Amino acid sequence: MKPIDRKIYLASKSPRRRELLRQIGVEFELLTLRNDTPRGPDVTEVVNPGEAAIDYVARVANEKAAFGWNMVQHRRLTLRPVLAADTTVTIDGAILGKPGSPNEAMDMLERLSGRTHQVMTAIAVYHTDMKRQVTQVSQVRFAKLSAASIKAYCSTPEPYDKAGGYGLQGLAALFVEHIEGSHSGIVGLPLFETAQLLREAGIPLA
Repeated sequence: MKPIDRKIYLASKSPRRRELLRQIGVEFELLTLRNDTPRGPDVTEVVNPGEAAIDYVARVANEKAAFGWNMVQHRRLTLRPVLAADTTVTIDGAILGKPGSPNEAMDMLERLSGRTHQVMTAIAVYHTDMKRQVTQVSQVRFAKLSAASIKAYCSTPEPYDKAGGYGLQGLAALFVEHIEGSHSGIVGLPLFETAQLLREAGIPLA
């Protein structure tokens, strides 16, 4: 009997998503989406004019999964499900991406200080006859942050590769008063919803 292929392709560079997949026993191979091709990034993360955060994050996750699935077919790789995801932070309708400088990171944290914001993570799974996408939304409330604590945090490497300028799994856990939603979704991959989609794609999970 041919053994069941339990592997997927992960179209993401995020080390946090890799750790979360390992946590639930999912084996994967990486599909690297490039940002520095002569034609620009494989998938652009630019927000379209007037685009709502929930539409933006779903679109980017779908585009990443579609690009990954096309890559699998073009390279004639073993046909396995492709998982992609995108996370964004939003407050007052504004999308907070990855800060490009300490000043931008400090501005973001000052905006989040003492308030509740939303963290949206969209996941998409593409396979031979499957194109499914789900978005998980969590509410996160920050304590009132002092200028000194914001400056100290932004002097670390932590804010600069994360939407909203902070990582829940790192030092910024000290900022969080309350969470309503999915802890893993805030980190970058909602595991309950991910497992549901992977089961639909034929990956056996507990």
